[in-house]
Amino acid sequence: MSQGGPFVMTDEEKYYFDLRGYLVVRGALSAGQVRACNDAVDHYADSIRTRATDGGGLARGSAALAGGSGRRELTGMLGWPAPYRQPFRDLLVHPVVVSRLNEICGRGFRLDHGPLLIGAAAGTEGHLLHGAGEPFSPANWYHHQNSVISCRGVTVAWQLTDVGEGDGGFAVVPGSHKSREPTPRGVRTVEDDMGLVVQPAMAAGDVLFFAETATHGTLPWKGRGERRSVLYKYAERGAARAVGRHFRPRDRYGEWTEELTEAERALMYGPGVHGRMPLLESDGANVRVVDRG
Repeated sequence: MSQGGPFVMTDEEKYYFDLRGYLVVRGALSAGQVRACNDAVDHYADSIRTRATDGGGLARGSAALAGGSGRRELTGMLGWPAPYRQPFRDLLVHPVVVSRLNEICGRGFRLDHGPLLIGAAAGTEGHLLHGAGEPFSPANWYHHQNSVISCRGVTVAWQLTDVGEGDGGFAVVPGSHKSREPTPRGVRTVEDDMGLVVQPAMAAGDVLFFAETATHGTLPWKGRGERRSVLYKYAERGAARAVGRHFRPRDRYGEWTEELTEAERALMYGPGVHGRMPLLESDGANVRVVDRG
């Protein structure tokens, strides 16, 4: 899907994202980096919680999305003790992320909430498709003008295990991030998807970017192995998706943020168009703070 270099968003990638509403960058992580993330998750396996399926669960009563169990979730990775936190802090400011979000969210983008590990075993239910700007949200709009993309809400999903064709997991209606018509109920439930729903195949180490305005969700997991995807929810500089009480990283997340690098801490501020916000730049394999606009 993506054929460009890992640290530069190419014109072809911009075209693909603007046309389809999502993008997969292949091989963003080495096998060692994937292993470090999985080892850390295994260490905290007792903290993984399984969502209840009472009342229809995330499938919301859809027969096509129903499953025998709820999805597995784990949070708090950025605040874990060393060494388990470091792989996930590295993902927070990974050059692949910085280079692309600078293009599709704009400089000064921020982490709105997350990370969240989504896990699944065979038979785990899907998630009703949602998004498409219904109803319109000022936190998540998508706009393109004069060759500049303005995507206020972007989810970055790192794949820690393989997702084969037909396995389930993340699904999307390509192009729906710019749709102006209500999504038919059958598409949302995938009971009559009109042939529009796509489930991208991805390998461990790939990273997925998708616009929150795209109609997206999850298909029931049918893979032989476990699904593991870690989601970071980023926002454009002036957008707020999950509003918190506090603005400064320490107030928002705790004293452990003082241990972060300046670049890592730059993404931990609260929402709004603030003066003197630290900005990030990527010149290849490195990320640095370059300005305070």
